[in-house]
Amino acid sequence: QVQLVESGGGLVQSGGSLRLSCAASGKTSGIVVMGWHRRVPGKEREVVALISNFGVTTYGDSVMGRFTISRDTAKNTIDLQMNNLKPEDTAVYYCYANSNFWGHGIQVTVSS
Repeated sequence: QVQLVESGGGLVQSGGSLRLSCAASGKTSGIVVMGWHRRVPGKEREVVALISNFGVTTYGDSVMGRFTISRDTAKNTIDLQMNNLKPEDTAVYYCYANSNFWGHGIQVTVSS
């Protein structure tokens, strides 16, 4: 099992920045990819950003150029630097590892 704990969410004004972090613990040796999804009530879950063990990154279209994902493989942590935040970025952000381990989620609210 892998445990994931997110931190860093909160409230920010439009145009501001936040940094999310996710720490993995447990059986982390098998982790190949980590990333972030987000969910808004009433909408489908959306891929925000992914990063592989080799540092290959993927971003959702809506965050491209504004968000940056990074990974410290030795520490089993990932960060998501979110810049130029918009009200439509408001969501619960979930850290995940591979396709079957998820954090509890952390709220990000962007006010207009």
